[in-house]
Amino acid sequence: MIRSFARLPQLFVFGLWFAGQVLFCCRDVLVDVLTPGSSATPRVIRLPLASQTDARAAVMGALITLTPGTLTLGVVDGHHELLVHSMYHDDPETALAELRDMEARMLRAFGPPRKEVST
Repeated sequence: MIRSFARLPQLFVFGLWFAGQVLFCCRDVLVDVLTPGSSATPRVIRLPLASQTDARAAVMGALITLTPGTLTLGVVDGHHELLVHSMYHDDPETALAELRDMEARMLRAFGPPRKEVST
């Protein structure tokens, strides 16, 4: 229980960072919609996950989908890889770098996975 409270500052910082990312992405999408032409560079990429549990893979998929301009399309090979549709990354390497940064921040905020109790 105490360990859960110790994570609160990290979760709060991650929440603020993620809210900022959502706002920046909303701005980018809004500018693209309201200006002539399109700056979209749609692509589908495979994101190998560092997350080792189904729950953390699901959280990562949800975070990607909540971010404007990105969408989790599916899971490949169990939970070790996600298919992600990206609208505004210039190239696949940039998209992967930003998504890996998001996952690393998420994993730091949530801490190490709990040990499973066998009965």
